[in-house]
Amino acid sequence: MQRILIFLFLLAYYVLPTQAQSRIGSTKIDGQIVRFMIDENGDTLFISTLDEMSISSPRKFDSDEEYKRYMLYRRYALKVFPYAKEAIRIHREVEEETKQMKKRKLKKYMKEKTDELKIEFEDPLRQLTRTQGKILVKMIERELDIPMYDLIRDLRGPMTATYWNTFSKFYGHRLKDGYIVGEDPILDAVLNDLNISYR
Repeated sequence: MQRILIFLFLLAYYVLPTQAQSRIGSTKIDGQIVRFMIDENGDTLFISTLDEMSISSPRKFDSDEEYKRYMLYRRYALKVFPYAKEAIRIHREVEEETKQMKKRKLKKYMKEKTDELKIEFEDPLRQLTRTQGKILVKMIERELDIPMYDLIRDLRGPMTATYWNTFSKFYGHRLKDGYIVGEDPILDAVLNDLNISYR
């Protein structure tokens, strides 16, 4: 019994104060609530969940031309990345909001949404080069796993989708094909480096 009392005394004296001094709390920094922990030495450690990141070994290319194309695609992909992320976010929100809508209400909603998006995105998107536009389309198709033709058809109708598919053929693209892994290995490598998911 005496040994147990001595053990409890030592536990209370050495271990419990250390645990009592470590505490977890939260504070506001730049308008965001941030969790923190103060350890037994009085150091403040911020607790955060980081975004996923991919780490890969340096890429090897068969030629200087491939390397230059990779760097060009990468630069273009970083430029259009915010537009792709926003397009995916909007698509998923619209999909959710329109699930139960009747045809007439859906048509009105889509017209209003299209007009709203035109005001916000038409000018910046018109300033993209053809290659930047292609990369933007491929980013969206890859994430949604839907060809751009089908997206346009579902949102704007088959006539509009056919028009844009025909128009894209003049520039060597087919919107009906969608994103095909392996079709452009350099583009695959660039898009594998970027996480565009919006959940």
